[in-house]
Amino acid sequence: MNGFASALRVLTGILATGLLLASPSAQDMDLDSYLDAVRTEYGLPALAAAVVKDGSVVAAAATGTRVHDGDIPVTIDDRFHIGSNTKAMTATLAGMMVEAGKLRWDSRVGEVLGDDVSDMSQSLANATLEQLLSHASGIPSDTADMLDLYFSDSVFDHNLVEQRRRALDAWKHNDLVVPAGSPFQYSNFGYIIAGMMLEKVSGTPWETLMYERIFAPLGMDSAGLGPQATYGLIDAAVGHRVAPDGSITPMLWGPAADIPPVMAPAGNAHMSILDYAKWASWNAGQAERGPHLIAPETLAYIQAEHVQTPVRENPPPGTPGTGGYGLGWGIVAFEWADKPLLTHNGSNSMNLARILVDTDRDLAIVVTTNFPGGGANAAAGAVIEHLYAAYAD
Repeated sequence: MNGFASALRVLTGILATGLLLASPSAQDMDLDSYLDAVRTEYGLPALAAAVVKDGSVVAAAATGTRVHDGDIPVTIDDRFHIGSNTKAMTATLAGMMVEAGKLRWDSRVGEVLGDDVSDMSQSLANATLEQLLSHASGIPSDTADMLDLYFSDSVFDHNLVEQRRRALDAWKHNDLVVPAGSPFQYSNFGYIIAGMMLEKVSGTPWETLMYERIFAPLGMDSAGLGPQATYGLIDAAVGHRVAPDGSITPMLWGPAADIPPVMAPAGNAHMSILDYAKWASWNAGQAERGPHLIAPETLAYIQAEHVQTPVRENPPPGTPGTGGYGLGWGIVAFEWADKPLLTHNGSNSMNLARILVDTDRDLAIVVTTNFPGGGANAAAGAVIEHLYAAYAD
C-alpha cells in the first residue's frame, strides 16, 4: 500500500474512534512499509501498530492478511486479540470498586466470597485483592488441576459467573505457598478470583463491567471478548495455532479459537489497533485526559510497582521475564530507554499483543499480531523499540 493510502486509512480510523490526529510526519507515512517488512521477516500473517502522544495518534497502520497463506488483507479497523493485556483493564475495574467503597485493596478473598464458597483454606481466604492483581498471593501459575477446571464440561451447564464460582469451589482447599525471595507467580487463576470479587460487590458479571465501564466510556466500539472474528465470518485477523511439527492452522471461531470463557478476567479482550491506542493513551495521560474512569491517584496506585519479579529464562510469550509488577502492569527497564517503562505482553497461544507506556512523555505504543510464539514476540518487541526511538524525543 502506498503512503497516501496508508495515511487515508489511518484518518478514516481516527474519525471513527474520536482520537485526535496529529500532523503526519515522515514516520507516519512509512509505518505501513516498515511493518510489512517486519511481518515478512518474522513470517507473520498480520501485524498492526499505533503510537499515541499527548492524546493524539501520530502513527498507525495494519498490514498483512487475516489468514495465514490467504489473501484477505487486514485493515486498520481489524480486531486483534490482546490476551493478558486485558489484566490491566480488570485492575482498573477493581480501582472503580475501591473508589466506590465496595472493595479495599486489602479486601480478602474469604471476606468477599466466603458466603458463596465456604471452607476455603485459610491462606486462600486471607489472600487480598492487591495480592491477586500483583500475582503475589501465593496462587501458582496454571497447574494441571487448574487447566482441568478451565476446560471443564460445566461450560455446557452454567453461566460464566457460576462457572467461576464452581472453579474456585473445586480448588478452594489448596494452601497457598509464597516462594522465597519474590512472591511473584504469574497467576491467571488469581485474576479469575479477582474478577469474581468484582462480580460479587457490583452484582454484575465481569463481562458486562468491561463493556459498560471500559469499552463504552472510552468509545472502543470495536472492542469485545472472546475470538476476534464474528462467528461464520472472517472479518478480523484470526489467530493461528502452530503444531510441534510447525504446521499452522487458522483458528476461526468457536471454543478452540480462544481461552475458555471462564478465564476471561485474565485475558480474552479483542479490539482494533486504534481502539487499543485509546486505552493506551488514557493510561499514558495518567487518567487526567478523556473520560473519567478512576481518579489519577488510583491509576497511579495501579501502575506503581507492588512486587519485584524474579528473572525468568525464556518465559512464555505473554508473561514477564523480569522487572517490577504493578496491578496488571509490568515495570521494565529496557536497554534502549532512559528509565523503566510500563509494559505488558498478552497471548492466548494463537495471537500476541504488546503495549508500552511512558507516562512522563505521555507516549504509548501498541503492537498486535494474529500469530503466537517467540518470533511474534520478538517482532513486536522490535517494532516497539523502533517506534519508541522515533517518537520519544
